[in-house]
Amino acid sequence: MAADMTQSTPGATNPAGTPGSAKGKRTDPERSRRFGESGATLNVFGTGFMAIWAIMILGPVLWVVLGAFKNAGELNGSAWSWPHHWSFDAFSRAWHTGISTYLRDTVIVLVFSVSLTMLLGAMAAYVLARFEFRGNRFIYYLFVSGVMLPVYLALVPLFFQVSKLHMLNTYQGLILVYVAFSMPFTVFFLHSFFRTLPSAVYEAALIDGASHTRAFFQVMLPMAKPGLISVGIFNILGQWNQYLLPVVLMQSQHGEQPHYMLSQGLVSLMVAQGYSGDYPALFAGMTIAMLPVMAVYLSFQRQVQAGLTAGTLK
Repeated sequence: MAADMTQSTPGATNPAGTPGSAKGKRTDPERSRRFGESGATLNVFGTGFMAIWAIMILGPVLWVVLGAFKNAGELNGSAWSWPHHWSFDAFSRAWHTGISTYLRDTVIVLVFSVSLTMLLGAMAAYVLARFEFRGNRFIYYLFVSGVMLPVYLALVPLFFQVSKLHMLNTYQGLILVYVAFSMPFTVFFLHSFFRTLPSAVYEAALIDGASHTRAFFQVMLPMAKPGLISVGIFNILGQWNQYLLPVVLMQSQHGEQPHYMLSQGLVSLMVAQGYSGDYPALFAGMTIAMLPVMAVYLSFQRQVQAGLTAGTLK
């Protein structure tokens, strides 16, 4: 009778396993095989797509760089062939045509605009992320709304506003405009980054007698270094390649010499060299314009990747 009760008890387990468990064991390898095949297909598709994308990006860059070392005859004869004689004459012509002046003006503007953007953006993002006060969310969403504002909508009022301030064709006028248009994305990016930083170190600094300002500059900013480098690279690339704002704001006043940015200078060089047929000089100018930003990105590539993934990992 005890044996019969044991066999008829609902809670008793079957040493050999239930039919459901055996079925599950049979289907798990099949499911893993299906997932493995789909994952391999997606991997091949993703790798092929990235390879095509890399060719689309690197192809024109290689064409421009090779063209800068050729003469006009070689460039017109075969665009993709290697130069027969590697010559830097095109770089010299482009440099003396005006690229040196355009590069100098662009570097001057970017040094101050990127520095101010990073300082003011980091301070604003830190306060909005770490302190609760009335109007916090409203100010944050006000910054975020600036990301969605196209620059084209603000060109006319921006021109008249800068003109009233007597800052047309000046470094300071363009610097302030660059800072204003770069602040929304900087605050949006760093706000989420500052929220992921631990508060223990900051609280320990306050207990040790550090002020809020000192704790921000000596504790929080070093901890946010990956995020600062990432958004700094984005700001450098965006302001380096900016064309529309310099065209509108860097206009000569009263016959004075206009301060061209590098993007404007390349367009001017394209028009001038296009009429003269000196395309190697144009390609050399484009190569000179690409080298600084490529060097900056390659130097801080690891920090940029760490900054983009830090919020997810934490």
